[in-house]
Amino acid sequence: MNTWQELNLEINREAEEAAADILVESGSQGVAIKDSADYLGKVGRYGELFPEVEQLDKVIITAYYPETADMNHIRQTVNERLAKLADFGLQTGQFVLTTRLLAEEDWAENWKKYYQPVRITHDLTIVPSWTDYEAEEREKVIKLDPGMAFGTGTHPTTKMSLFALEQVLRGGETVIDVGTGSGVLSIASSLLGAQAVFAYDLDDTAVRVARENIALNKGTTAIQVASGDLLKGVETAADVIVANILADILLHVVEDAYRLVKNEGYLIMSGIISEKLNLVLEASEDAGFFLETHMIQGEWHTLIFRKTNTPEGVIGG
Repeated sequence: MNTWQELNLEINREAEEAAADILVESGSQGVAIKDSADYLGKVGRYGELFPEVEQLDKVIITAYYPETADMNHIRQTVNERLAKLADFGLQTGQFVLTTRLLAEEDWAENWKKYYQPVRITHDLTIVPSWTDYEAEEREKVIKLDPGMAFGTGTHPTTKMSLFALEQVLRGGETVIDVGTGSGVLSIASSLLGAQAVFAYDLDDTAVRVARENIALNKGTTAIQVASGDLLKGVETAADVIVANILADILLHVVEDAYRLVKNEGYLIMSGIISEKLNLVLEASEDAGFFLETHMIQGEWHTLIFRKTNTPEGVIGG
Protein backbone atom coordinates (compact mmCIF):
# COMPACT_ATOMS: atom_id res chain seq x y z
CA MET A 1 0.00 0.00 0.00
CA ASN A 2 1.59 3.27 -1.16
CA THR A 3 -1.06 5.80 -0.23
CA TRP A 4 -3.57 6.54 2.51
CA GLN A 5 -6.69 8.67 2.42
CA GLU A 6 -6.81 11.52 4.92
CA LEU A 7 -10.05 12.99 6.24
CA ASN A 8 -9.97 16.27 8.18
CA LEU A 9 -12.86 17.24 10.43
CA GLU A 10 -13.20 20.73 11.92
CA ILE A 11 -15.68 20.63 14.79
CA ASN A 12 -16.51 22.26 18.14
CA ARG A 13 -14.17 21.21 20.95
CA GLU A 14 -16.93 19.80 23.16
CA ALA A 15 -17.74 17.17 20.51
CA GLU A 16 -14.08 16.20 20.04
CA GLU A 17 -14.05 12.84 21.82
CA ALA A 18 -17.37 11.62 20.42
CA ALA A 19 -16.36 12.70 16.90
CA ALA A 20 -13.02 10.89 17.15
CA ASP A 21 -14.83 7.70 18.16
CA ILE A 22 -17.14 8.05 15.15
CA LEU A 23 -14.14 8.32 12.81
CA VAL A 24 -12.52 5.25 14.34
CA GLU A 25 -15.73 3.25 14.07
CA SER A 26 -15.99 4.28 10.40
CA GLY A 27 -12.73 2.45 9.68
CA SER A 28 -9.97 4.97 10.42
CA GLN A 29 -6.59 3.38 11.17
CA GLY A 30 -5.42 6.35 13.22
CA VAL A 31 -6.60 9.74 14.46
CA ALA A 32 -4.68 12.91 15.36
CA ILE A 33 -6.23 15.94 17.08
CA LYS A 34 -4.97 19.49 16.68
CA ASP A 35 -6.32 21.72 19.43
CA SER A 36 -5.21 25.30 20.05
CA ALA A 37 -6.16 24.85 23.73
CA ASP A 38 -3.27 22.39 24.14
CA TYR A 39 -1.00 25.40 24.51
CA LEU A 40 -3.01 26.97 27.34
CA GLY A 41 -0.95 27.15 30.51
CA LYS A 42 2.02 25.38 28.93
CA VAL A 43 5.23 25.80 30.91
CA GLY A 44 8.36 24.20 29.56
CA ARG A 45 10.27 22.27 32.20
CA TYR A 46 13.41 22.34 30.05
CA GLY A 47 13.15 25.81 28.56
CA GLU A 48 10.92 24.90 25.61
CA LEU A 49 9.38 27.73 23.65
CA PHE A 50 5.73 27.14 22.81
CA PRO A 51 4.16 29.04 19.90
CA GLU A 52 1.64 31.81 20.42
CA VAL A 53 -1.53 30.25 19.07
CA GLU A 54 -4.90 31.92 18.66
CA GLN A 55 -7.36 30.15 20.93
CA LEU A 56 -10.24 28.82 18.84
CA ASP A 57 -13.53 27.12 19.73
CA LYS A 58 -12.93 24.36 17.20
CA VAL A 59 -10.46 21.49 16.88
CA ILE A 60 -9.22 19.68 13.78
CA ILE A 61 -9.40 15.89 13.86
CA THR A 62 -7.41 14.11 11.18
CA ALA A 63 -8.29 10.49 10.38
CA TYR A 64 -6.43 8.07 8.10
CA TYR A 65 -8.02 5.37 5.93
CA PRO A 66 -6.61 2.71 3.57
CA GLU A 67 -6.51 3.63 -0.10
CA THR A 68 -9.23 1.03 -0.78
CA ALA A 69 -11.74 2.71 1.55
CA ASP A 70 -14.89 4.16 -0.04
CA MET A 71 -14.53 7.76 1.14
CA ASN A 72 -17.86 8.90 -0.31
CA HIS A 73 -19.66 6.32 1.79
CA ILE A 74 -17.53 7.10 4.84
CA ARG A 75 -18.19 10.85 4.53
CA GLN A 76 -21.92 10.23 4.27
CA THR A 77 -21.94 7.92 7.31
CA VAL A 78 -19.78 10.28 9.38
CA ASN A 79 -21.98 13.25 8.45
CA GLU A 80 -25.12 11.40 9.54
CA ARG A 81 -23.63 10.31 12.87
CA LEU A 82 -22.17 13.75 13.63
CA ALA A 83 -25.58 15.31 13.03
CA LYS A 84 -27.05 13.03 15.70
CA LEU A 85 -24.60 14.18 18.41
CA ALA A 86 -26.98 17.03 19.24
CA ASP A 87 -29.34 14.35 20.60
CA PHE A 88 -26.74 13.77 23.33
CA GLY A 89 -26.44 17.49 24.08
CA LEU A 90 -23.16 17.94 22.18
CA GLN A 91 -22.97 21.07 20.04
CA THR A 92 -20.87 20.35 16.96
CA GLY A 93 -21.18 23.78 15.38
CA GLN A 94 -20.87 24.01 11.60
CA PHE A 95 -18.52 21.08 11.09
CA VAL A 96 -16.43 20.75 7.91
CA LEU A 97 -15.14 17.52 6.32
CA THR A 98 -12.33 17.50 3.74
CA THR A 99 -10.29 14.64 2.23
CA ARG A 100 -7.00 14.14 0.39
CA LEU A 101 -4.53 11.41 -0.57
CA LEU A 102 -1.39 11.04 1.53
CA ALA A 103 1.77 9.01 0.98
CA GLU A 104 2.13 6.22 3.54
CA GLU A 105 5.48 7.42 4.85
CA ASP A 106 4.02 10.91 5.40
CA TRP A 107 1.02 9.49 7.29
CA ALA A 108 3.25 7.41 9.54
CA GLU A 109 5.02 10.52 10.81
CA ASN A 110 2.28 13.16 10.50
CA TRP A 111 -0.15 11.68 13.02
CA LYS A 112 2.58 10.91 15.54
CA LYS A 113 3.81 14.50 15.73
CA TYR A 114 0.55 15.49 17.43
CA TYR A 115 1.07 13.04 20.28
CA GLN A 116 3.93 13.71 22.71
CA PRO A 117 4.51 12.78 26.39
CA VAL A 118 2.13 14.76 28.62
CA ARG A 119 2.34 15.20 32.40
CA ILE A 120 -1.32 14.94 33.44
CA THR A 121 -1.18 14.99 37.24
CA HIS A 122 1.52 15.30 39.88
CA ASP A 123 2.38 11.62 39.48
CA LEU A 124 0.92 10.49 36.15
CA THR A 125 2.46 11.04 32.71
CA ILE A 126 1.05 9.62 29.48
CA VAL A 127 3.71 8.57 26.97
CA PRO A 128 3.25 7.26 23.39
CA SER A 129 4.45 3.68 23.18
CA TRP A 130 7.17 4.42 20.60
CA THR A 131 8.82 7.16 22.68
CA ASP A 132 11.91 6.76 24.85
CA TYR A 133 11.03 8.62 28.04
CA GLU A 134 13.01 8.89 31.25
CA ALA A 135 10.67 9.18 34.23
CA GLU A 136 11.46 11.34 37.21
CA GLU A 137 11.39 10.04 40.78
CA ARG A 138 7.82 9.01 41.80
CA GLU A 139 6.52 9.70 38.30
CA LYS A 140 4.22 6.97 37.03
CA VAL A 141 4.29 6.48 33.26
CA ILE A 142 1.26 5.26 31.32
CA LYS A 143 2.31 3.97 27.90
CA LEU A 144 -0.40 4.17 25.23
CA ASP A 145 -0.62 3.41 21.56
CA PRO A 146 -3.29 5.85 20.34
CA GLY A 147 -3.50 4.30 16.88
CA MET A 148 -7.18 3.45 17.39
CA ALA A 149 -7.89 6.80 19.11
CA PHE A 150 -10.04 5.64 21.98
CA GLY A 151 -8.64 8.45 24.09
CA THR A 152 -5.07 9.61 24.60
CA GLY A 153 -5.58 11.07 28.06
CA THR A 154 -5.42 14.69 26.93
CA HIS A 155 -9.16 15.37 26.73
CA PRO A 156 -10.47 17.35 29.75
CA THR A 157 -12.83 14.55 30.79
CA THR A 158 -9.98 12.03 30.90
CA LYS A 159 -7.59 14.43 32.62
CA MET A 160 -10.09 15.13 35.38
CA SER A 161 -10.84 11.42 35.75
CA LEU A 162 -7.13 10.83 36.31
CA PHE A 163 -7.02 13.64 38.88
CA ALA A 164 -10.01 12.04 40.62
CA LEU A 165 -8.40 8.60 40.73
CA GLU A 166 -5.21 10.09 42.14
CA GLN A 167 -7.33 11.78 44.80
CA VAL A 168 -9.27 8.73 46.03
CA LEU A 169 -6.92 5.77 45.58
CA ARG A 170 -4.65 4.90 48.49
CA GLY A 171 -3.68 1.33 47.57
CA GLY A 172 -5.32 -2.07 47.79
CA GLU A 173 -8.68 -1.08 46.28
CA THR A 174 -10.93 -2.90 43.82
CA VAL A 175 -11.79 -0.62 40.88
CA ILE A 176 -14.36 -0.98 38.11
CA ASP A 177 -13.77 1.04 34.93
CA VAL A 178 -17.00 1.46 32.92
CA GLY A 179 -16.49 2.13 29.20
CA THR A 180 -12.74 1.67 29.41
CA GLY A 181 -11.91 2.75 25.82
CA SER A 182 -8.11 2.90 25.57
CA GLY A 183 -7.76 1.43 29.06
CA VAL A 184 -6.00 4.57 30.33
CA LEU A 185 -8.06 4.85 33.54
CA SER A 186 -7.59 1.17 34.33
CA ILE A 187 -3.84 1.43 33.81
CA ALA A 188 -3.71 4.54 36.00
CA SER A 189 -5.72 2.79 38.74
CA SER A 190 -3.29 -0.12 38.76
CA LEU A 191 -0.24 2.17 38.85
CA LEU A 192 -1.83 4.14 41.71
CA GLY A 193 -2.05 0.96 43.79
CA ALA A 194 -5.40 -0.67 43.06
CA GLN A 195 -5.26 -4.37 43.91
CA ALA A 196 -7.79 -5.44 41.28
CA VAL A 197 -9.24 -3.59 38.28
CA PHE A 198 -12.18 -4.77 36.19
CA ALA A 199 -12.59 -2.91 32.89
CA TYR A 200 -15.67 -3.17 30.66
CA ASP A 201 -16.59 -1.82 27.25
CA LEU A 202 -19.43 -2.63 24.88
CA ASP A 203 -17.17 -2.12 21.84
CA ASP A 204 -15.09 -5.23 21.01
CA THR A 205 -12.44 -3.06 19.36
CA ALA A 206 -12.07 -1.04 22.56
CA VAL A 207 -11.66 -4.26 24.54
CA ARG A 208 -8.86 -5.36 22.22
CA VAL A 209 -7.14 -1.95 22.24
CA ALA A 210 -7.36 -1.73 26.04
CA ARG A 211 -5.73 -5.15 26.38
CA GLU A 212 -2.95 -4.13 23.99
CA ASN A 213 -2.29 -0.93 25.94
CA ILE A 214 -2.32 -2.77 29.26
CA ALA A 215 0.29 -5.17 27.87
CA LEU A 216 2.56 -2.16 27.21
CA ASN A 217 2.62 -1.26 30.91
CA LYS A 218 4.54 -3.29 33.48
CA GLY A 219 2.87 -4.03 36.79
CA THR A 220 -0.69 -3.96 35.45
CA THR A 221 -1.46 -7.68 35.51
CA ALA A 222 -4.24 -7.04 38.06
CA ILE A 223 -6.44 -5.58 35.27
CA GLN A 224 -9.11 -7.78 33.70
CA VAL A 225 -10.82 -6.50 30.54
CA ALA A 226 -14.10 -7.88 29.21
CA SER A 227 -17.01 -6.96 26.97
CA GLY A 228 -19.88 -5.53 28.97
CA ASP A 229 -22.92 -3.29 28.72
CA LEU A 230 -22.18 -0.75 31.44
CA LEU A 231 -22.64 -2.56 34.79
CA LYS A 232 -25.34 -4.97 33.72
CA GLY A 233 -24.70 -8.41 35.18
CA VAL A 234 -21.67 -7.26 37.21
CA GLU A 235 -21.61 -8.59 40.77
CA THR A 236 -18.13 -7.52 41.92
CA ALA A 237 -18.15 -5.18 44.93
CA ALA A 238 -15.86 -2.21 44.33
CA ASP A 239 -14.18 0.48 46.38
CA VAL A 240 -14.16 2.79 43.35
CA ILE A 241 -16.18 2.86 40.16
CA VAL A 242 -15.08 5.26 37.41
CA ALA A 243 -17.09 6.05 34.28
CA ASN A 244 -15.93 8.56 31.67
CA ILE A 245 -18.76 8.45 29.13
CA LEU A 246 -21.54 10.72 27.86
CA ALA A 247 -23.89 12.13 30.49
CA ASP A 248 -27.00 10.49 29.02
CA ILE A 249 -25.33 7.10 29.40
CA LEU A 250 -24.09 7.88 32.91
CA LEU A 251 -27.72 8.12 33.98
CA HIS A 252 -28.00 4.36 33.33
CA VAL A 253 -24.98 3.64 35.53
CA VAL A 254 -25.90 5.17 38.90
CA GLU A 255 -28.36 2.55 40.21
CA ASP A 256 -26.03 -0.36 39.51
CA ALA A 257 -23.08 1.65 40.78
CA TYR A 258 -24.81 2.21 44.12
CA ARG A 259 -25.48 -1.53 44.32
CA LEU A 260 -21.81 -2.37 43.72
CA VAL A 261 -19.89 0.38 45.54
CA LYS A 262 -18.87 -0.60 49.06
CA ASN A 263 -19.87 1.63 51.96
CA GLU A 264 -17.49 4.62 52.12
CA GLY A 265 -16.53 3.88 48.50
CA TYR A 266 -16.50 6.27 45.55
CA LEU A 267 -18.23 6.79 42.22
CA ILE A 268 -16.31 8.97 39.75
CA MET A 269 -18.38 10.25 36.84
CA SER A 270 -16.91 12.24 33.95
CA GLY A 271 -17.87 13.24 30.41
CA ILE A 272 -20.60 15.59 31.64
CA ILE A 273 -21.28 18.80 29.72
CA SER A 274 -22.80 21.77 31.54
CA GLU A 275 -26.30 21.31 30.12
CA LYS A 276 -26.50 17.78 31.55
CA LEU A 277 -24.89 18.45 34.93
CA ASN A 278 -28.07 18.75 36.97
CA LEU A 279 -29.49 15.56 35.46
CA VAL A 280 -26.45 13.57 36.58
CA LEU A 281 -26.39 15.22 40.02
CA GLU A 282 -30.06 14.48 40.64
CA ALA A 283 -29.84 10.87 39.46
CA SER A 284 -26.76 10.17 41.59
CA GLU A 285 -28.15 11.80 44.72
CA ASP A 286 -31.52 10.06 44.25
CA ALA A 287 -29.64 6.76 44.12
CA GLY A 288 -28.10 7.54 47.52
CA PHE A 289 -24.70 9.04 46.71
CA PHE A 290 -23.35 12.24 48.26
CA LEU A 291 -21.29 14.69 46.21
CA GLU A 292 -17.77 15.11 47.59
CA THR A 293 -15.83 16.87 44.81
CA HIS A 294 -16.84 18.77 41.67
CA MET A 295 -14.16 19.53 39.05
CA ILE A 296 -14.73 21.80 36.04
CA GLN A 297 -12.70 22.44 32.90
CA GLY A 298 -14.41 24.56 30.31
CA GLU A 299 -17.82 23.04 29.58
CA TRP A 300 -16.85 19.68 31.08
CA HIS A 301 -17.56 18.44 34.60
CA THR A 302 -16.25 15.56 36.69
CA LEU A 303 -18.00 14.50 39.90
CA ILE A 304 -16.73 12.39 42.78
CA PHE A 305 -19.53 10.87 44.87
CA ARG A 306 -19.26 8.98 48.16
CA LYS A 307 -21.50 6.18 49.36
CA THR A 308 -21.74 6.78 53.09
CA ASN A 309 -24.06 6.61 56.09
CA THR A 310 -22.41 9.70 57.62
CA PRO A 311 -22.77 12.46 54.99
CA GLU A 312 -21.82 15.15 57.50
CA GLY A 313 -18.15 14.51 56.71
CA VAL A 314 -18.58 14.62 52.95
CA ILE A 315 -17.43 17.84 51.31
CA GLY A 316 -20.40 19.12 49.33
CA GLY A 317 -22.72 16.58 50.95
